[in-house]
Amino acid sequence: MSPRCLLVPCIAFALVMVSTPRAAAQDYPAHGVAVVVPFTPAGSTDLLARMAAQAWEQRLGKPFVVENRPGAGQQIGVNTVAKAAPDGYTLLMATSSAMGVNPTLYKKIAYDPVTDFQPIAMMAHLPFILVVNNDLPVKNLAEFIAYAKANPGKLSYGSGGVGASHHLYGEMFNSLAGVKMTHVPYKGTVPALNDVIAGHIQVLFSDAPPALPQIAGGKVRALGVTTAKRIEVAKDIPPLNETLKGFDSAPWQMLMAPAGTPGPVIDKLHKEMVAYIASAEGQAKLKEMGLVPGAPTAPAELAKFVKKEVGTWGDLVKKAGAAGIE
Repeated sequence: MSPRCLLVPCIAFALVMVSTPRAAAQDYPAHGVAVVVPFTPAGSTDLLARMAAQAWEQRLGKPFVVENRPGAGQQIGVNTVAKAAPDGYTLLMATSSAMGVNPTLYKKIAYDPVTDFQPIAMMAHLPFILVVNNDLPVKNLAEFIAYAKANPGKLSYGSGGVGASHHLYGEMFNSLAGVKMTHVPYKGTVPALNDVIAGHIQVLFSDAPPALPQIAGGKVRALGVTTAKRIEVAKDIPPLNETLKGFDSAPWQMLMAPAGTPGPVIDKLHKEMVAYIASAEGQAKLKEMGLVPGAPTAPAELAKFVKKEVGTWGDLVKKAGAAGIE
């Protein structure tokens, strides 16, 4: 057989191999896609996942089904996706706590947030609101800081558990304001918020969705939001950063796929989700939930962002004395 006869099939094979990912992306999705949520239904992360699934389903013409896999500090759901085939048919609604906090919070986890996943799109940021019991004799953040300094150790703040964002924000506040509040962990935001209303604890950094109705109903007093700017659904609540410089943070929810998922598939999912978030419908839904819509950041840049977040949240966990849980 001549060298030319050998060369032709080799070139043909190479062309097929090069074109396969793009062809796969053009046909994607060929069947239903699972979107894994590492929480029980009805929380903000679950609601966001269902919003994303519906948007993709409408735009791509195949079912996107949310699967709730809670447990072990989100590790069960996250590990499910980390070990899934990198074909675009198992996706994750990832959170800053699973990707940024867990690597330091736990002594050992079975996934690597940087190497085991490929970001698709930033869905939203979740502002937290500092709320206090109505009987506390303060009307604004400056008065609250002064009161906390005058009463060291007398104020208790709640959280959704050790290492949760509520906990980390409380420790960030202690550090930046130079005060000492006592941490009281709960099993979620709602029971902690109920105890602030009842006066069993005085303070809570609450995620916005459950706090806003209680603020509107006069059940608790809001002193500030954790984001650098005011949030759309509560423009009368000032950012903590206006009084307490350096306090600028909001947990995030990001759509991810297993590492190794074909680039064209990631790009297709990214394009459709960014378009939805930018739409009037997407903007309205996110803002109604008290969320800040995600920016249209490219997947490659999101990967760099996640790597940085592991260090940022890890520092907070260490300052909170919560690192290395077995």
